[in-house]
Amino acid sequence: MHDVDGEHDHALEWIAPDDGDDIEGIERFTLRSVGIDIGSSTMHIIFSKLTLRRQGAGLSAKFVVAGREVTYRSSIMLTPYISPTRIDSAGVVTFVEDAYRQATLTPEDVDSGAVVITGEALKKENARPILEYFAEKGGRFICASAGPMHEALLAAHGSGSVEVSRSHSNAVLNIDIGGGTTKMSLIRAGEIERMLAFEIGARLIAFDDDMRLVRLERPAETVIAELGGTLAVGDQLTDHQCRDIAARMAAVIFDIAEGRMADPLSERLLLTEGFQGITPRAVDHVIFSGGVSEYVYAPDAPGFGDLGPWLGAAIRARMGDAFAPGSVIRPVEGIRATVIGAGEYTLQASGSTSYIGDPSALPAPGLQVAHAAIDKMDSPDRIGAALSVALGKYDMASLEGGIALALSTSGQPDYPFIRRMADAIALLVAPASPSAVLFILVDSDIAKSLGAVLAEEIMIPTRVVVVDGIEVGDLDYVDIGRAMGGTEVIPVTVKSLVFGGRSKSG
Repeated sequence: MHDVDGEHDHALEWIAPDDGDDIEGIERFTLRSVGIDIGSSTMHIIFSKLTLRRQGAGLSAKFVVAGREVTYRSSIMLTPYISPTRIDSAGVVTFVEDAYRQATLTPEDVDSGAVVITGEALKKENARPILEYFAEKGGRFICASAGPMHEALLAAHGSGSVEVSRSHSNAVLNIDIGGGTTKMSLIRAGEIERMLAFEIGARLIAFDDDMRLVRLERPAETVIAELGGTLAVGDQLTDHQCRDIAARMAAVIFDIAEGRMADPLSERLLLTEGFQGITPRAVDHVIFSGGVSEYVYAPDAPGFGDLGPWLGAAIRARMGDAFAPGSVIRPVEGIRATVIGAGEYTLQASGSTSYIGDPSALPAPGLQVAHAAIDKMDSPDRIGAALSVALGKYDMASLEGGIALALSTSGQPDYPFIRRMADAIALLVAPASPSAVLFILVDSDIAKSLGAVLAEEIMIPTRVVVVDGIEVGDLDYVDIGRAMGGTEVIPVTVKSLVFGGRSKSG
């Protein structure tokens, strides 16, 4: 293994240069961000200063994160549980509150960020209340996120995999192995092409100092049964058993990475579709992240009463055959990849041409996204059909509360095109009280024009908020914040909320 050129050692942790021509609150925003990661095995927190600058010229140009300075990293704490089905919420709250104090910050000091709950922690019966508590108490604009695909997205960014792929214009495979799940992302030229997740992780089994089992999750029982054995809480593990279980888990990881899917166990543990034939040797670089990556890159790293050291060793034993020589490189962040991603990559910011019909309508948390792609050449009927399909994915026939309509447009916009879109949208607005709000996200700079046509020409019977420069898709949720500074720049955090459900291995 080796490191890619040294500049990637800190590819995500840079401070944007101070440009004297940038006016704070107009051309540049400095935000305080938090990332809280509550995982199957561990939990930790970071605070960062984010610098946002306009991407391009003109008021319509959206803002992007141009720099990040980590100002505080918490210690890494084992996620506390009070029973097999409940997280110790009081212990989690105490840890987070202590981190705020040690960072000399209060929730009022925090502008953006995310609290993310992942893996086996996500399945616990009080996972949602814990997320909602921190989303409300953690700062002015904190999004709550849960679900393996969103975790894969955050890890791909936070580990530096996306930046390496973008810098080298090549293909990178990020393998993020945590306590309860493994996530893989295939990235080409800086764009995430495919993601998947499955139930393999180091803390599906946990034991005390005497190697007696104190935790045994259902996916681990599935792996053990496939090996022809049985274990129960209270049993004493042997080193040989740990090696066998870890070797079988590693086999699943490589089976799925290589797209073979000939193993019924691999099929059973998948949470998503597989890579369908993508092999690690077809990529230029492989980057491991997550808690288990600490053992992949540092065999002597201390253990925490789980399978981490054995799983790391089993992965190292197979890497020579699976990966091209020299392709495995170190991440920018290993165990902290998700929390780094949560602190930065959930945030988007609009340009300055949004339409805010009523500022009191913001902030608006927890809006489900209905996405439609529309071309300038589309007829009114085709535009209406595209919008109906977008809503139909959620069994809706009209635009109602709790929905943000996201529009991807192609073709140079002009008034006839914007008017056709507005007419089609107006037909789908449900009869509502004047207090109702229509939220629209657009990926181009037509927000002010579209909002004006809807509210001032067609005069639809709801308040209108249209935000420009935001790119989201189906299955996303968004929190839309208040305008920043003295502008109409709107912060939007993108999240995923997927709770509950038994594992496929159950």
